[in-house]
Amino acid sequence: MSKIEKNIIDAIQKSVRGVFPDCPEEILASVYLEIPKEKRFGDFSTNVAMRLAREMKKPPMDIAASVAGKAKEALASDDAVSDIKIEKPGFINFYLSNKAVIEALSKILREGSRFGRSSLEKGKKVQIEFVSANPTGPLTVAHGRQAAVGDSLARILEFCGHRVTREYYINDEGVQMDILGRSVRARYLEAMGEKSEFPENGYKGSYIHDIAQAVKGEAKQKGPLTDEFFAEYASKRIMRMIKQDLKDFGVAFDVWYSQKKLSGSGKIKKALSVLKAGGFLYEKAGATWFRSTEFGDDKDRVVIKKDGVFTYLAPDIAYHKEKFEKGYERVINIWGPDHHGYVCRLRAACQAFGFAKDALSILIAQLVTLYRDKKPIKMSTREGEFITLRQVIDEVGRDAGRFFFMMRRTDSHLDFDLELAKARTMDNPVYYIQYAHARISSIISFSGNAAPALKGLHVLDKPEEVNIIKTLMQYPKIVQGSAHNLEPYLLLAYLQDLARLFHSYYDSYRVVTDDSAVTKARIALIKAIKTVLSSGLTLLGVSAPEKM
Repeated sequence: MSKIEKNIIDAIQKSVRGVFPDCPEEILASVYLEIPKEKRFGDFSTNVAMRLAREMKKPPMDIAASVAGKAKEALASDDAVSDIKIEKPGFINFYLSNKAVIEALSKILREGSRFGRSSLEKGKKVQIEFVSANPTGPLTVAHGRQAAVGDSLARILEFCGHRVTREYYINDEGVQMDILGRSVRARYLEAMGEKSEFPENGYKGSYIHDIAQAVKGEAKQKGPLTDEFFAEYASKRIMRMIKQDLKDFGVAFDVWYSQKKLSGSGKIKKALSVLKAGGFLYEKAGATWFRSTEFGDDKDRVVIKKDGVFTYLAPDIAYHKEKFEKGYERVINIWGPDHHGYVCRLRAACQAFGFAKDALSILIAQLVTLYRDKKPIKMSTREGEFITLRQVIDEVGRDAGRFFFMMRRTDSHLDFDLELAKARTMDNPVYYIQYAHARISSIISFSGNAAPALKGLHVLDKPEEVNIIKTLMQYPKIVQGSAHNLEPYLLLAYLQDLARLFHSYYDSYRVVTDDSAVTKARIALIKAIKTVLSSGLTLLGVSAPEKM
């Protein structure tokens, strides 16, 4: 939060107390400022009057008038705010002075790459688990979206002062691994000229043939060629491929956690024994059930089946128990839409262990539809008919791939236009932003690397210049909003707006002019734009080129 925002919020709280001494403290503590979408409504706005209306039993416009009047008195000596107005149905809008705007630009130039950093929530210890694809095949575009969102979110949270651990959960046991082993074994026998029956639900991708050929090509094999051997061999080979794809996508994990090792550690039984001791497990029809309905789930869930085998939920419960026991104050999972049904039951388990309800956040990354020549590409993972993340990286590049995967809110379905993503035109949004950064570098070079002015910035009095500076001032709030809402898309949309303002400004005004003072001031302005563009692109894991 900037000093200006803090002063405005302090003034609002003081004014509300002055008008309504009995105002509930929770309303005062939750006062916040929004950035109005329309410039005519000022630079900051609060809806506190509308929130007070029910408590105070007065019309919101009357409350807004009273609070605004007091706020004017409280901010009379603060030359950062030039005016305060009220608008229906009860908004209080604050307008910044030109002096405050110019001082803000100077601050951006002084702080450079540090601008926008914060210590949001005092730097919590956070773990983000994402991608976590089963090692049964290459990463798909759905995994690519999770990778882009997860890694960018980690970068944003770190920028806001959090200590972040990136973790990948390897689901390397269970039914899908058995099917993988049988699939590779069948293709191996075919390659050896022997008869084999391919599993009805087996994996049919070409990569299964490649793995079978790799087994055939190795002179020495350890142990008998059982389904278990083929499953382990294939999963290790696929994990190497997954790790390389993620590396080339600019994603690095701190921890690779094996479910197989978790099962062998005895931690699943220990976790369930804790739930049983707490009265959260019961026996019914030969199975063991978890009382998840006590924490808002729509029905109780089986954790141990009649045959004594754990359900998928059991290891997940133990895994998340261990996460919090490692000292993480906040745990974030990014899952695909096929895991939506597990959200309530897993949250219930964490609460049963006594962990805070809001300590676990689960984001559902909706599906991606790839388009080529304006036509959707049909895909089936099980049938082996799909575009892999590797193919997307090779076709459109890392930058465009990451950017396009975040072009909609995480919980919204995403249409990914492959042709647009690789186009080097201003219609391509990532090219549009990167070109703004490169264009600024070119202008600065053309100016003879003219030193930006830290004094004399008052000559930046054009409406477009003031608007750009005010947009730059929003950057810290945008970053914090992205962290608070766990949504990188907010930052991406902001960078698009900032690039648009710059390109429009460049088309209307010369930066390097015959007037030295104006040139230095405008160089300062575009250098600040470049700083924020570079910072934002870095948080998205996208490069900021000097030349294009």
